[in-house]
Amino acid sequence: MDHRTSRVIGAAASLALAGVLTGCGSQSDTAAPLSDAARASDAKHPEWSKYTFTVGDNGGDGSEALAKLTGVFDNAPYHVKFARFTFGPPLVQAAASGDIDLGSVGDVPPITGAAKEYGFKIVAVNRSLRPDQAAENIIVPKGSKLKTAADLKGKKLAIPQGSSAHGLALNALKSVGLTPKDVKLVFLDPAAGATAFNTGKVDAWSIWNPQSAIAVKNGARVLVKGLPPIDQTSNYYIANDKLLKDKTRRAALTDVLQRLSREFAWAVKNPDKYAQALSQEQGIPPADAKAELAAYSNRLTPVEPSDIALEQKLADAFREAGQITKKVDVKSITDNLLPAGYDSSKLKVTS
Repeated sequence: MDHRTSRVIGAAASLALAGVLTGCGSQSDTAAPLSDAARASDAKHPEWSKYTFTVGDNGGDGSEALAKLTGVFDNAPYHVKFARFTFGPPLVQAAASGDIDLGSVGDVPPITGAAKEYGFKIVAVNRSLRPDQAAENIIVPKGSKLKTAADLKGKKLAIPQGSSAHGLALNALKSVGLTPKDVKLVFLDPAAGATAFNTGKVDAWSIWNPQSAIAVKNGARVLVKGLPPIDQTSNYYIANDKLLKDKTRRAALTDVLQRLSREFAWAVKNPDKYAQALSQEQGIPPADAKAELAAYSNRLTPVEPSDIALEQKLADAFREAGQITKKVDVKSITDNLLPAGYDSSKLKVTS
């Protein structure tokens, strides 16, 4: 069997993927710049050879380009594909339907997905090494008279619905005594949001990098930074619920996740090459990619009780604000794939 990584192409099997799924990348033919211990398989698993796992990424985190660059899947006893999504909610839906097996999203998509009773579990945390760096912000156009979040009252705020940027907006409004009813929420996907923002059809935009960083570079201004306590800086890996119940496939998927953790651990130690990977996947200049690196410096760990508490608080806030209609029990949608104490920042990699 050919164990190369590849891209998802053509028509998707589910309408959940239509219009939001693209691929980029090619055969992983570069020798892995990882330690011998990291490159070597811990054990041979011939029973895994029949599996193909599709990994979804939310907005282009460089995972596919890094897979090629590091070769982490070159010796994998299974096949891996990558799928690109423009934002988190469609990725969660695709994971629940089985169109992808594993994917990374922000803090809100698991909540809105659980409220719709999608079949998935949170299996790991992509935890920021720089929690003082905002990966998303609420921004306003150049020349805007808005100075604080309180000034959003009565204004049009563009948001990708059900995304982490939706959570940032909700908490930012709550922090100044406002509710979603006090503003005009305009739910737009990232591409439509960019158009509305650039043409003055909205007064502000809650969005992540690189869109936020590029807009600021072009004259926009950050109104609210996406930092604690109003925003999380971690992302969450989710997986298909049915897959997780199959012990053999679950073990193989754990191996996929750990290999992904190796490539990101290597990326943190090789920022110039990581910037090249981000530039390639996001289609942005290398300089803009380098500006993102602080927010993209992450480590994979198991889901901790503190993560569940933060997600539960956010889920309760969404229900209180009328953004979801069903109570979400975050603990019930959590199923750690990584062993206790696992921390990819401690992996030994060469640079």
